[in-house]
Amino acid sequence: MRCDRVWINARLATLDPEREGLGEVDRGVVAALDGRIAYAGPQAEAPAFDAAQTIDCEGRWITPGLIDPHTHLVFAGDRAHEFELRLAGASYEEIARAGGGIVSTMTATRAASKADLVATALPRLDALIAEGVTTVEIKSGYGLSLEAELKCLRAARALADHRRIDIRTTLLAAHAVPPEFRHDPDSYVDLVCSQMIPAVAAAGLADAVDVFCETIGFTRAQARKVFEAAHRHGLKIKIHAEQLSNQNGAALAAGLMALSADHLEHLDADGIETMAASGTVATLLPGAYYFTREHQCPPVEALRAAGVPMALATDCNPGTSPLTSPLLVMNMAATLFRMTVEECLAGVTREAARALGLSDRGVLRIGKVCDLALWDIERPAELVYRMGFNPLHARVWKGH
Repeated sequence: MRCDRVWINARLATLDPEREGLGEVDRGVVAALDGRIAYAGPQAEAPAFDAAQTIDCEGRWITPGLIDPHTHLVFAGDRAHEFELRLAGASYEEIARAGGGIVSTMTATRAASKADLVATALPRLDALIAEGVTTVEIKSGYGLSLEAELKCLRAARALADHRRIDIRTTLLAAHAVPPEFRHDPDSYVDLVCSQMIPAVAAAGLADAVDVFCETIGFTRAQARKVFEAAHRHGLKIKIHAEQLSNQNGAALAAGLMALSADHLEHLDADGIETMAASGTVATLLPGAYYFTREHQCPPVEALRAAGVPMALATDCNPGTSPLTSPLLVMNMAATLFRMTVEECLAGVTREAARALGLSDRGVLRIGKVCDLALWDIERPAELVYRMGFNPLHARVWKGH
């Protein structure tokens, strides 16, 4: 078999759902051709390879490249002062209502140039790449005007010009009501639907549209209007739902065939049932749960029982999850949410791909994109078990 390169003497965690558990292969081989996996499986069953390059993995583990399906990497400024306020007893909602939170970051982001936004986002992106991330989703949502949202999405897309990584972008204009619309949020929603979504779709700057459906965000009715506008313009939908309270946003989004519903600490049985029926992914964000000192965990056992796929993400953002470590995310998901090693690893690979609507990656299988992470570990559980330790040996993006 002709191929560009082949990795031999490896142990594979394929995450292939057709294999049991993590889809482990003890003596495995992966071969790449034109950026795709040409073979992934047991060495004993592999064909003879005519490879331009052969890499001896010396017994290292190979997983799919990691995927971060929920980030807010592009923003200006920071919110360290709000962290101090929370330590003094203020709640996230109190800070937001006092003019902090998302609107605070909006002010700094509107003042920044696209070049500034790219420059400040690159170190955050580099931290993800250093832990094996090969695909990342980046939301807008800190501009909250047509011009600023377009700027943020362009900055997010421009990151792929500087690093070897796939970027997916999501329009999150319905993140907060900007100050100029504070007395008329419905008019802002109309602006999002009639101007922002059409402009973003026409420019090809977003893959999906997201809404923060919450008591301090947007109502269920407002979210529906945004989603219907997104569908009219051929964009997929996602939702921030049930983080602080149960607004039944997940059920709404799932009923409209959302790719994912994210956060979900206050998700109820109806929401779980609707998500299970639609195939909507539950993207869990343990960094935000930890950082905001929440007490109600997402209903992981019920999601598991219903067969709802669960993805994990950093939710990297300046206010509630200044986190750039998918490895720590897995440890948090296991210790705080009681997810299994298999669920955690699937959550940053196979299910994370599903949360972005990407069927071409996240598992080691013939025909998939050859995004790989090679690890200096003895068993996959180490990736979930350790804290503050990065055993990444090499990262492969599109076969290179």
